[in-house]
Amino acid sequence: MVVTGKFKFLLRGFVGEFQLHTFLTELSRPTKRAIFLTSDMLLVLASFLAAFALRFGMLFPIHDLGDSQILLPLLVLAYIPLAFALRLPGIKLNTFDDNAVMRIGICAIGLSVAAMVLSYLLGLGAPRSVPLIFGGAFFLGSTGTRMSAQLFLHRLPYAKARAIPVAVYGAGSAGIQLASALRRSREVKPLFFVDDNPALQGLLVAGLKVESPDALRVLAANGRIERVLVAIPSISAHRRDILLKKLSELPLEVQALPSYVDLLSGNEIEEDLREVSSDELLGRAKVDLDTLDIEKSYAGRVVMVTGAGGSIGSELCRQIVNCGPAKIVLFEQNEFGLYEIDRELRALATTPGIEVIARLGSVTDRQRVQNVMEGEGVKIVLHAAAYKHVPLVEDNELEGAKNNVIGTQVVAETAVDLGIERFILISTDKAVRPTNIMGATKRMAELVVQDLQTRSSATKLSMVRFGNVLGSSGSVLPLFQQQIREGGPVTVTHPDVTRFFMTIPEAARLVLLSGAYSKGGDVFVLDMGKPMRILDIARRMITLSGRSVKDSEHPDGDLEIVLTGLRPGEKLREELLIDNESLQATLHDKIMRAEEGMLSQIKVALMLQELQAALSRHDRVALRHLVEVRVDGYHQQQGVA
Repeated sequence: MVVTGKFKFLLRGFVGEFQLHTFLTELSRPTKRAIFLTSDMLLVLASFLAAFALRFGMLFPIHDLGDSQILLPLLVLAYIPLAFALRLPGIKLNTFDDNAVMRIGICAIGLSVAAMVLSYLLGLGAPRSVPLIFGGAFFLGSTGTRMSAQLFLHRLPYAKARAIPVAVYGAGSAGIQLASALRRSREVKPLFFVDDNPALQGLLVAGLKVESPDALRVLAANGRIERVLVAIPSISAHRRDILLKKLSELPLEVQALPSYVDLLSGNEIEEDLREVSSDELLGRAKVDLDTLDIEKSYAGRVVMVTGAGGSIGSELCRQIVNCGPAKIVLFEQNEFGLYEIDRELRALATTPGIEVIARLGSVTDRQRVQNVMEGEGVKIVLHAAAYKHVPLVEDNELEGAKNNVIGTQVVAETAVDLGIERFILISTDKAVRPTNIMGATKRMAELVVQDLQTRSSATKLSMVRFGNVLGSSGSVLPLFQQQIREGGPVTVTHPDVTRFFMTIPEAARLVLLSGAYSKGGDVFVLDMGKPMRILDIARRMITLSGRSVKDSEHPDGDLEIVLTGLRPGEKLREELLIDNESLQATLHDKIMRAEEGMLSQIKVALMLQELQAALSRHDRVALRHLVEVRVDGYHQQQGVA
């Protein structure tokens, strides 16, 4: 390749500048201090000469110095203790701020006073204005030297590198401090403040113009900014969620400083500023499920939670504590999961005096289930124990059916036999016209509960059908968070996959409310708004985490989204109801009751007999045939292009 002479000259100049920059930045701290000390000592001499030059209007005022020449070494000696007392040589260029300027100003005043005192003591005839001019010249020279060094070492080498233009949302103290810090950043460049206070809009704050929130869309559209940094740590969680949701709709990256609570609690502020919470991804307002019906239904009762160590089961236990039960029985097969929730719950239950009982066991062990229920005097059972991970159950269908169907049968029949007041099964939207074994086994569990209710007058049995629970084990939230932390890629199975979503607290409250509203044999569902695309959630999580999506339109983005194809048994779209005409209202406007079709007692008995036979023979083919025959709407998901 031919390189022109002019280009060679520029290249040599750039390389030489880069080598000098590297050499200076890699100097040791003592060496840098010595350089600044020497520089300021020379400035003392230069400033004193400049003071005489300005006073007498001469470029080289050597003859006008006269007997004042003796002050030159004396002022240099006077500077040394002042410099160390004010720590001037230790000022770091990348943190050169108002405090550093103030210290240089105090030193300049000290030098002026020293010049006056020495002139008086030595009887020198220098004009009285010279010490004042000298102090001012030293101040300007010292600050100017450091600012020039800062420009050379921290800005010029990156002048050609593209800094991301950002707007700081919030022109308060936190926003001003953030903007000040970002001015020293090589990666981003603050251009505007954004604030909803009309009194600030149009003003210059810390050198940046304050724009209204309405101007953000225009600024983003014309490319003037690419990122918004929310710097309002005093804002409430609810208002912050609303603001972040609104900002996420703009074609901008969004980052948010932690709240004051997070800052005071000592939580680490990582590079991505904050991690996205599940509430921010709902795409709708949180459902208020706080009612007196919950507390009245569980107060003074003995409540048993199966699967107490799981995501939903553990949250149920936490919320039950607030209802004032007499006792909480934790039933769990996983030893570590039981240990964790038992330890947490005992701390919460000590003050209200609630007894906590931890019991290891499988829901398929009828004798163990009966001994625990009977021995502890259980009155309410919340059945959360289940295998729910679709691909795993698809590959381990016999164990999935045993745990999800037979486990439900055992716990529900035991509850009926013992005359327990209420039994609530936690089901899933995947039970509606299922395309996978996990969903099919949950529908079979529903059929078992519906059938039992026809023969039970003492026990009210009900079911709660969830959408996807954000933050639970196996959900997209922890998976995407981990992938984002690891630098990607973020994996999505199909661009058109949609799901209904709810948070763990919403799911737990829905279970508790269903117990209060239950008439027996009914299915409760939560009004979760419109289904959301998983791809949109992935994009939103990347943006809210402070990164950008890397795609064909943004090749310089941070994280790529990779489409992996639908997993075995995965549906494009989930449904909450088999029969949309069966919906009935409840006392809560966001909770609906569905009375759906069921199998006869004989068909349920045959279904369970055939299932037991398939399990005893370890016959996967027989199980899948049983599912196809007995589960209404079951079908294999066809490949989607």
